[in-house]
Amino acid sequence: MPRAGLTPHAVARAAASLLDREGRVALTLARVADDLGVKSPSLYNHIDNLGALERLVALDGIDRLADACRAAAMGRAGADGFRALAHAYRGFAVAHPGVYPLTQVSRPGDAEYEAKAALVLEPVLAILAGFGLPRAELVHAARAVRSALHGFAVLENDAGFGLDVDVDHSFEWLLDAIERALSVTGGRATTETRTTVG
Repeated sequence: MPRAGLTPHAVARAAASLLDREGRVALTLARVADDLGVKSPSLYNHIDNLGALERLVALDGIDRLADACRAAAMGRAGADGFRALAHAYRGFAVAHPGVYPLTQVSRPGDAEYEAKAALVLEPVLAILAGFGLPRAELVHAARAVRSALHGFAVLENDAGFGLDVDVDHSFEWLLDAIERALSVTGGRATTETRTTVG
């Protein structure tokens, strides 16, 4: 019989907490069961194996990342929206150093995972469109922004910034550079459209 109150969601959150505290090497069914105060076999009422548990953690993590990005972008546009979304993205990645990498794993053929990942992309595309970027360039811009934010977060989580320079200031410098590039590209597209129409 499944333990009362123990659900796949509760198991995923316990695993996520363990991942964020100690990293992926610490994630075992025995450790998660111990954190939940149950015997390992009890977990099999809710998950099939460690791989299934990692998938659950990834799905829950993507939901939380998407929620953070949507909340940050809500009611904002242009540079203000971009910066709010960027800070939300970095904030999630740094607050959840164990869960975040699982949200970035490609899972071809996993329709549920792909659908949830698309929810993270929606506010990004909406904000980027506000810079006047042509539709054909939105995906390129989203990939560039994601690469920059992901790379920064991974380096930060891995203590990759060794120089004695304020990391927050470096992040703002990065956002300034991206914002300028987006504004120039969007402005150029707008000018070219006007020229073509005129």
